[in-house]
Order: sequence, then C-alpha cells, then structure tokens
Amino acid sequence: MKSLSLLILVAWSCIAQAVQIEKNVAVLMRDGVVLRANVFRPEGEWPWPVLVLRTPYDKDGQKGEPYANAGYIVVTQDARGRYASDGKWESFYRFDTHDAEDGYDTVEWAAKLPGSNGKVGTYGVSYNAFLQWRLAPLRPPSLVCMCARSIPARLTQLEGPGTIRPGRRLNWFYTGMAPDMRKHMGVKDLTTKAEMAKLWKEGDRDRLLHFLPWMKLPKNVFEHEEDAVQAWMREPFREPWQFVEHCAEVSVPNLDICGWFDHCNDGIEMHQAMRRVGKTETARNGQRLIIGPWSHTGSGGRKVGTVDFGKEAALDTRKVELRWFDYWLKGKPTGVDKDAPVKIFVMGRNQWRDEQEWPPVRAKTHTLHLHSGGKASTPAGDGALVMESPAAGSDSYRYDPTNPVPTLWGASMFTTPADQAPLAKREDILVYQTEPLKDAMEVTGYPEVVLHAASSAPDTDFFARLIDVAPDGTNRDIASGMVRARYRNGLDKPKLITPGEVVEYRIKLRPTSNEFQAGHRIRLDITSSDFPNYDRNHNTAADQNADATLETATQTIHHGGKTDSRLILPVILATSL
Repeated sequence: MKSLSLLILVAWSCIAQAVQIEKNVAVLMRDGVVLRANVFRPEGEWPWPVLVLRTPYDKDGQKGEPYANAGYIVVTQDARGRYASDGKWESFYRFDTHDAEDGYDTVEWAAKLPGSNGKVGTYGVSYNAFLQWRLAPLRPPSLVCMCARSIPARLTQLEGPGTIRPGRRLNWFYTGMAPDMRKHMGVKDLTTKAEMAKLWKEGDRDRLLHFLPWMKLPKNVFEHEEDAVQAWMREPFREPWQFVEHCAEVSVPNLDICGWFDHCNDGIEMHQAMRRVGKTETARNGQRLIIGPWSHTGSGGRKVGTVDFGKEAALDTRKVELRWFDYWLKGKPTGVDKDAPVKIFVMGRNQWRDEQEWPPVRAKTHTLHLHSGGKASTPAGDGALVMESPAAGSDSYRYDPTNPVPTLWGASMFTTPADQAPLAKREDILVYQTEPLKDAMEVTGYPEVVLHAASSAPDTDFFARLIDVAPDGTNRDIASGMVRARYRNGLDKPKLITPGEVVEYRIKLRPTSNEFQAGHRIRLDITSSDFPNYDRNHNTAADQNADATLETATQTIHHGGKTDSRLILPVILATSL
C-alpha cells in the first residue's frame, strides 16, 4: 500500500513538473499600458488551445495547472492597475473603463503565443466573469467560447435599490480591493489583505457597517474609487454594465454555473438574452446554464451553510468546464452540443433535471393569500396562507432602523439557506404559513409577493422571504426579495409614499427550485430590514446615502378583500415532469 502511494506521488510530481510556468509576462495594451500575466504551458504534442482568465484578485492565486494538465495553454492576468499590472484600476462603478479593450488585446495576444492553435476560451467566476462580459461585445476574432460564471446582469442587481449593500460591499472594498490600490499609489502601510482583514475583525466591521451616511465613509474604504462610488450613489438609476443590452453583439456561446443561494445569479438574464438575441446562431443555440444548490463561493459542493443537499448535489465544476472547452476548442465529441440548455437542481427532492428554458414555461401559477386575526407576528402568531381570498384584515409592526432584523449568514455575508429560528421572537416579522402539506409541491421559477401595505413614513422597505418549514421545526430559507418604497416604480422614477396610504408593491423573489415535501409547511415572512445584507431604510424623505437621520415607522400589512396580499408560486405539477 505504501509503495502504491509512493508511485502515485511520483506520477503526480511528474505531471506537475510537466507544466512550464512563465511569470509576469508583459502584455502590451493598445494605449501603451503593460499588463502582466502568468503563462502555463503543458508538455507534449502541440498546438494547444488557450484559456484566458483576467482578474483583479491577484493572478498568482489563480491555479492554471489543472487546465494546463488537460492540454491547454493557460493565461492568468492581473487586470489593469491590480497587483503586477501597470495602470490605474477602474472599478465596476465606472461607465468608462479599459476593461473591454484590455480583454480584446489580451485574447488576441494569447492566440499568437508559441504553441497556440489560435483558438481562445475565457473562464472565471464573479469579477473574473464580469471582465469576460465586458470584452465579449467587441468580438475578438480568436475568441471561440466563454465560461463566465456567477455575475449579475446589472450593478443595480448586485447592490440594493439606490444604495450599496454594506455587508458585502464594505468588506469587499476595505479588505479586498483597497490594500492593493494603496500599494499602487506608493503608500507603505496597510497594503495587504491580511492587515485589513485583521482590522476588520477587530472592530472596523461594526464601526463601518453602522457608519452614516455612506457618502461620508472614510477615504480608506474606497480609496481612489471613492468618486466613482459616490457618483453612482447620487444617480443609482444609471446602469454602467448593460450586459443584457450588449448580448446582441456577442457572437460566442457561454457556460454559466451558479447557485440558488448565489447573490450573483441574476446572470441568468444573460443566458436568456443570449438565447433570444445572440449575434450568431452558434451563440444562441450554444448557451448552457447549470444552477445548483450553492452559494457564491460554494459551486459544486453538496453542503451550503448547515444544509446538506446530498451526494447528488456535488458537481465537479472544473470537469464540467473542461468538457465544455474540449468541445469548443478541441473539437472533441463530448456531447456538449446535445446537452439541454438548462440543468437545475430541485431542492427538497435533491435531484438534477434538464430543462429547455428558464424559467420552465410549463409552470402553473398557484396563489396563496395572506390571512390572520391581526396577530401574525412571530411563528407562534395566527398568520396563515390560505387558498381563497379572506375577508379584509391587517397586521402591524414597528420597524426601528436602530434595531434592524439581522442577516443570519456568516461573516463573509454570502447567502446561505439559513434556519430562521434565531428570529422567532422578533415582533417586527410577520409570519404567514400553510397547514402541513398533504402532497408535495414543487416551486420552480420566480415566486412573487403582491403586498398591500401602509407606512407611517414617507419611505421605507418591505422584505419577503419564502421558507420551507420541516416537521422537526427547521425553517429553511428558500428565496427572498425586497422593495424600497420610493423606487417601487423603478430606480429612474423615485416617488415618496403618502404616510398612511395603502400602496400595492410587487416583490419578485430570487429564482429557486424547491419541492416542499408532504408534511412540510410553506411559510412567508414579511418585515422591513435585513441588515447588513441590505442598507437600513431610514424611514425619511431625505437622500439616505447622504443623510444620517433614522426614524421609526409603523408598518401595516393589509390582506383580504380589495387589499388582497398574496404569494404567487410557479408550480411544476407532478404530471408534467
């Protein structure tokens, strides 16, 4: 047994050594700025296709060896102004950046590397995917396909309505992006992630998350991107990305892999748009989308937070990527062309299923109406979800932004299917739930809540959370959504509400696929905060990015009669499976 292990170790060492790595190779951009890349070369018979990953997160942390071992030249490159690359970094808050041109120039440079067959694919997750969608509309001739995973279609999807989402954004800037910005500026101190992470954990987290107003955050949070962030906060209706609008100019297929609990899964919209309006038939027909029960950093795992979705949930995403690239860049008959356009994991049933589109058109609308005797606060209250619209009634609670409903995720603030039990005694959460289901019900698509609500404030927030309640009392978060009252008609049409007036809000929940099993309850929570995942609404008419005043509001949810608040579920019937 020991000799076998030694043989495996020696064999792996030979494979690892077979990959030749050139560090910090200069790549000249069209404006004269030099970006630097690591180039991984496999041994063996060439030519090889090339895979390109551009990142603001330090190319040295991106492992190219597994892809090179599969027979690809791999280029990992620091984005402009990041780590070893020259120039000034330009964040995704900016409308005018060099991202697209830098990506084009890098792809064409990579295609001409010694040993290349001239075919290039791009890959990467999150911001690395963002950089792919930036370059794709320019259509570099050597670009054949992409694997841009887990990035929203719009900045306004990544952030909250009209403001930043502090839990993720402040941590991301403060500990992740600002240190290297300072290093490029010639500053000697606080230039590493480790230094800033230590400060964040030792008190700066609480200080910054509760800092008001956002427009006056300390300079060391955003550094030289402060002006860009503030400009966007002054006009948050302006959309700098416009990926969906640019899909008509993209001529290559993309493979997107994301999760139901991924705060960046709005990239599903690019898949939908590319299938409709992609510039070529290859692009339109070649799009593939895989959605698993994962969070933003957990793609491929079987467990998210405390929930284990079973062995079926585990997916070797690198193997899936290589199968994709082998088809498009090597011409291997891997079967990618025969795959269904969409593959989803149905939670609860814990099984994968192929779909021809997203969302499935065969889903049937199932409506549940909110009802209570006026005491829906907490799970012990009398809030119910019923089949028929009840007589008119209402429930009220007080929303105090100095004591907001806390987000139940980890310190990283990545979404998880959190058990809502720690919030069970909060009086500022209304709970409506069904009786235990007699038969299983699969909800697949975008649930929606139609809410009739009044507030004592001129502006406020309403949150809706869909929850799967198991017989053992576990309350698993499935999907959520929110609306900021002043933006109920769109970010470009802000309008305050009249205190006391009943207003209809439509809250689209995030995409999901979940089978509520027999014996489980379907539960809907309504509240007015989720902090620090979302900024606290101040309950005032002021610009809340620029004003620090906090007021308490009385919220009233009306249901039944002409103010029929309801939960609309896209249901897949067993007979249609």
